Amino acid sequence: MFATIAVPIWLALLVGLLAAWAMLSRLLIPSVRWIWSWRINRLTERLNRTLALKIPPIARTKREVLVDRLMHDPKVLREVAQYCEQADAPYAVAMKRVETYAREIVPSFNAYMYFRIGSSVAKRVASLLYRVRLGHADYKRLRAMGANASVVFVMNHRSNMDYLLIGYLASKRVALSYAVGEWAKVWPIQQIIRTLGAYFVRRGSGDPLYRRVLERYVQMAVEGGAVQAIFPEGGLSRDGLLRQPKVGLLDYMLRSFDTDAVTQGGRDIIFVPVAINYDRVLEDRTLLLDGDAGAERRSGFSAVKQTAAFVFSQFGLMIRRKWYRFGYACANFGTPISLQAYLTEHGWNPSRLDQAARAPHVQRLASDLLLAVGRIVPVLPVSVIAKIFVDAPNRTFTEAEIKAAATELQNYYQSLGAHVYVPRDDAEYSVIVGLRMLTLRRLVLEENGQLRINPEDNSERLLRYYANAIAHLTVQPGWVSAEKPLAG
Repeated sequence: MFATIAVPIWLALLVGLLAAWAMLSRLLIPSVRWIWSWRINRLTERLNRTLALKIPPIARTKREVLVDRLMHDPKVLREVAQYCEQADAPYAVAMKRVETYAREIVPSFNAYMYFRIGSSVAKRVASLLYRVRLGHADYKRLRAMGANASVVFVMNHRSNMDYLLIGYLASKRVALSYAVGEWAKVWPIQQIIRTLGAYFVRRGSGDPLYRRVLERYVQMAVEGGAVQAIFPEGGLSRDGLLRQPKVGLLDYMLRSFDTDAVTQGGRDIIFVPVAINYDRVLEDRTLLLDGDAGAERRSGFSAVKQTAAFVFSQFGLMIRRKWYRFGYACANFGTPISLQAYLTEHGWNPSRLDQAARAPHVQRLASDLLLAVGRIVPVLPVSVIAKIFVDAPNRTFTEAEIKAAATELQNYYQSLGAHVYVPRDDAEYSVIVGLRMLTLRRLVLEENGQLRINPEDNSERLLRYYANAIAHLTVQPGWVSAEKPLAG
């Protein structure tokens, strides 16, 4: 019974590995998972005592449960049946596609990742690159938002920094869920983004199965009270101007919205306009190139190479102590807009209209929301000074003339009701920091006390890009009908 048995060394190693794996999978991993979940639940409960908008139950639901609920949603199943009939496809194949879409879309929110890691990283990166400012917020109306409402932050899209900036500024009040494009679907970025509560969107997809799955997830998130953030423009502005809004996600939110149900105690949707502006957009040259139909298309390697060169050049400036932050990054939070009140005022109910009848109403709502965002876009120093130069591109100015013109413009925008950010409440200082940004980038040249646009390197186009950030405050965008109001 106690005799020694000789076994090959490979078998002993195999048995040892199997035993170690059994202990790891059956004992250690479940224990670590339980401790991790316990810590996250404690953090969530603590946050819900301090956050203005609580973390909703849907954000605390396990991802597998949400995926299963989405896959077996009645509307999704009806779409699957219709697809199988039209395409003569097996039911199992269609459901496999639905599962793929559901797993791609549904996030895996982690409160620890969002509030302890994500918001900390966002704060450090944003503060390293910019002087971050919260310019204006309608705190009274924001605090008065009802608990029985789904909140949607509606924002203009200037830079990929928008995600970090708003995530950082709003982190003490709310956890935001973004709709993120396919650009982020690379390892390990997509895993990180999912834990931060974001969901992926295939823009322009014509697959009816995918559209139905995405629609139902958006509606589940709204019905579950998840706080979402959307960019109606659908992408980054290529010329600095407000882009005509797209209605895809907004229409998904409205399709199942019934004003009668809200009157009887149902969940309202509250839109919060959020406007962002920067003294420098990191992607400005790339965006201008993308918007130029005649420009030569660059390869992905070329883009990576240019990005790396930019990063190394900034490190070089830091080492030589010649580096400055990229000016101001400012966000304004406007007056919340109740969807129930809006629909009552305009006399239509989304649940009673088919898609064709609903489309013009949704487009008008999207335009009104984006105009509400546009009215609170921060007027920053670089935008003001850029406008002075592009309004007289062949003229040279003295610094005193720039200061006088900038002060006049700031007063004019304030008279329109715009939110002008003046650093330190010192108009002269705002001109200094704005001019410094433009001269450091050599968009503006200073020679013998005279300032003029650099005639080379697309300087005038870049200056126009920054002036366009506030152009809608005086001239309404071309996509707006004549009856739309301007700022103020």
